[in-house]
Amino acid sequence: MIDYDQINSLAAYGGFPYPHWRFGMDYDQYSKGYTWGLQKIYEMVINTDPAYAYLMKANSLVDQKTVIAHVYAHVDFFKNNYWFSKTNRKMLDIMANHAVKMRKYMDRYGQEKVENFIDRCLTIETQIDPYLPFQTQKRPLKDEYDEETTKVPGKLKTQRQYMDSFINPPSFMAEQKKKLEEDEKKSKKNPPEPVNDFFTFLIDNAPLEEWEQEILAMVREEAYYFAPQVQTKIMNEGWATYWHSKIMTEKALKDSELIDFADHHAGTMAVRPGQLNPYKVGVELLRDIEDRWNRGKFGKSYDDCDDMVAKANWNSKLGLGRDKIFEVRKVCNDVTFIDEYLTEEFVERFQLYTFVFNRRTNQYEIADRDFRRVKEKLLFQLTHRGQPFIYIVDGNYLNKGELLLWHKHQGLDLDVVWAKETMKALSEIWKSFTLVCRFVKK
Repeated sequence: MIDYDQINSLAAYGGFPYPHWRFGMDYDQYSKGYTWGLQKIYEMVINTDPAYAYLMKANSLVDQKTVIAHVYAHVDFFKNNYWFSKTNRKMLDIMANHAVKMRKYMDRYGQEKVENFIDRCLTIETQIDPYLPFQTQKRPLKDEYDEETTKVPGKLKTQRQYMDSFINPPSFMAEQKKKLEEDEKKSKKNPPEPVNDFFTFLIDNAPLEEWEQEILAMVREEAYYFAPQVQTKIMNEGWATYWHSKIMTEKALKDSELIDFADHHAGTMAVRPGQLNPYKVGVELLRDIEDRWNRGKFGKSYDDCDDMVAKANWNSKLGLGRDKIFEVRKVCNDVTFIDEYLTEEFVERFQLYTFVFNRRTNQYEIADRDFRRVKEKLLFQLTHRGQPFIYIVDGNYLNKGELLLWHKHQGLDLDVVWAKETMKALSEIWKSFTLVCRFVKK
């Protein structure tokens, strides 16, 4: 139980307990928002083992019960969703250790110097590979080649010497030799393949001091900890909203509390034109999935039906809805959630649309209500967190010590102002070597 000032401080830190100017700026924003009635933080929950949650003392009893129900659903999601399975459940202890190290570096090298370097690191905090924790290295098969054949690169194993000329003809051996030369040439390139985990590459290759490498490693570890929360924002908030509304309306409310709960719940579910409310989209899509699987509105028979009246009244009474939403909670992230379960009927019912800014009228206007365009736009915003795909291609471009970056253009242009600041910060981490950015539409 904490007061509004404490919860604003915790929200500003976002789990990072070390000093930095950004947290003071965020605190000022939260504090003024609360003072002027523009925003209010009802709850904070941290994904650890055990999980921690904070309640604000000034909240009413109805709010406290709602928050507790909401938090329990968040924790259930943290513990059971696949995309959180690789997160470190002792991260608060690790962050506390990070804070001690940061303060030690500030005492030794000066607060301004260390804080400036943290600034540079934070400009690339989104440049991680969120799927990296789930990758496993494939081990080569032990018996693929024997000792004799491995002496000749690419030569296939044979038990009968007279068959060697047929199994390893000269054309095949020449091809293998050429391939080996290309692989050797590629292996000398650093990195051998384009990488989007900037932190690991910079830690291994940038001419950094030991304390700078440590800070890069700490920011990287924290970025990977928060990555699943960004990947599952719609699902996580939708799941928590689904359960807090069900628990409150069926179990926890007194008659006198109904109006207060409805008022605050309506505020959470409010839809503002031109904005995506993750609570609203998440909970409504989960309810839609539950209803469809209860009524059997899925599968080939349903999809092949051309009678819209029949489809609207379709009900085979399967009763599989609750099991299905638990399955979805377990395996999906926001991208797979939307891609798999967003339907044309859902888009029409909730009147979803895409919009553009009209420079002539200086206003945002509806651009399209087509289901495919709406789904495509939504997936586009969720994939890679709406960030451009940037890769490190070469750490020694043209043998000049230059860092070559590749923007894999997939319809999202770079913000020039942000790009310049990011490039400036990255060049300072790379110790003022030149950075070459290559723009490729692919």
